Amino acid sequence: MGRRTAGVLGVRGEPRRAGLYPADVAISPRVVVLDYGSGNVRSAVRALERVGADVELTADPARAAGADGLVVPGVGAFAAVMAGLRDVGAPAIIDRRLAGGRPVLGICVGMQVMFELGVEHGVRTEGLGEWPGVVERLTADVVPHMGWSPVRPPEGTVLFRGVESERFYFVHSYAVQTDPAAALGPGRTTLPLVTWSDHGGPFVAAVENGALAATQFHPEKSGDAGAHLLRNWVATLG
Repeated sequence: MGRRTAGVLGVRGEPRRAGLYPADVAISPRVVVLDYGSGNVRSAVRALERVGADVELTADPARAAGADGLVVPGVGAFAAVMAGLRDVGAPAIIDRRLAGGRPVLGICVGMQVMFELGVEHGVRTEGLGEWPGVVERLTADVVPHMGWSPVRPPEGTVLFRGVESERFYFVHSYAVQTDPAAALGPGRTTLPLVTWSDHGGPFVAAVENGALAATQFHPEKSGDAGAHLLRNWVATLG
């Protein structure tokens, strides 16, 4: 998966006209990195390109809605990221994609805003509410948490397949420190798979939940392990 072949059918499932697509040409999954003013996202673009994706940096709603995968990056304050997302209509785009089972990957604050609420400096900001949980300041003696840390992926993980024992690069002062799967409780058909790490206590390092996945760390800055994780995600897009 991840790289499709243009055979009898064309890229969009239409009959292939003779001579239009050379036989067995690999078609890269098209990924949009959402451009809403969140810091330097070029590293994410380059990292995704290196693992085989056809990447576009844009805030165009039609392009974001139609891509095989959508990446929501995020650095800085929770409230600022939510304001930027609302300015480009991202909440509706993300909601429609997930309703249709179309993959979305959140990175760093792009993961945090998938939760219900962020609390920073006494300011409470509503998130997208895809998962239960509150983003709060880490309780460690040294904050921010900056550097390489191991993670504890759950059984059945797709993102961490092959890199379960590797370290990833974190830069953050806030995180979700309660289990979203436990908060959802019994009765839900499929509970999210939660990966944990530690800095002054356990916190959520990643979540996998059907079409929606997210990481608190920066895979694009996590060397070979991060590239492997991104390749795993891109492979789900075919």
